Amino acid sequence: MKPLKAELMLFVVTMFWGSSYLFMKMGLGSLGEFNLIALRFGLAFILAAVLFHKRLRTVDARTVKYGALLGFLLLGVFTCITFGLKTTTTSNAGFLVALTVVFVPMLEVLVFKKRVAPPQLFGAILAISGIGLLTLNGSLQVRPGDLLCILSAVFYAVQILVTGRSVKTSDSLNIGILQLGFAGGYALILSSVFETPSLPSTLPGWIAILALGIFCSACGFILQPVAQKYTSPTRTGLIFALEPVFAAFFGYWFVHEKLSLQGYTGAALVLLGIVASELLGKLHFVPPARLLKKRRANL
Repeated sequence: MKPLKAELMLFVVTMFWGSSYLFMKMGLGSLGEFNLIALRFGLAFILAAVLFHKRLRTVDARTVKYGALLGFLLLGVFTCITFGLKTTTTSNAGFLVALTVVFVPMLEVLVFKKRVAPPQLFGAILAISGIGLLTLNGSLQVRPGDLLCILSAVFYAVQILVTGRSVKTSDSLNIGILQLGFAGGYALILSSVFETPSLPSTLPGWIAILALGIFCSACGFILQPVAQKYTSPTRTGLIFALEPVFAAFFGYWFVHEKLSLQGYTGAALVLLGIVASELLGKLHFVPPARLLKKRRANL
């Protein structure tokens, strides 16, 4: 596959994920939060399992264990988002969840004691400043939905780090498929306890579930690893940084959501922080002392 085709695939995946906030908000009009998650990931798992049933025959106990753990983290991500969308806009949700890119290196510093690159520190400062402008109102209060979306970004960052460890010893595609099934199964249990599980009763509800299950989950999780093989991590990061832009676009176009001037400024700072952390942080940085030592060695 040519890099251009792979990058177009990633662009489409990013567009799907950007639209997911709108579809989740649509689905919440007729479904409970856990019910929505169960239907979304249950449908995605069934489609992926049918397409890759031969691959799933090779699943071992280690892969199932990682799938169960990642499914739990995925449930945390989307539980926070779906509950958060009840009291915040799709635009805010998109930009706040995208902070995952900033939280990943921050968690690596706290948990794995890795050194943070200056561009990542700069990106984090920009993003945190943007959060303040995007979420604080005149009385310096933050909406509960905004806090939940920030928490979902933390869950997502942990999920990414655990995924990075798990794919070193297990089949990445099988892990990706199993996590969808476990996330849907966990959500179904919670829906049975706290809600009454049901199928959508309205046309917008069906549209939301089908779009979330087929395009945003099944296609997204299948196309992403395939396309990433044929392009660089830097280009992938840049494309994924467009997700909150798509979220804001769909929110404006279909439900006429608008940000204030303060909100647009905050969104711009969040986006700049994401780009700085994801792109500049991946540039190969060689400290001057190491560079001088290397030059001397070559003399």
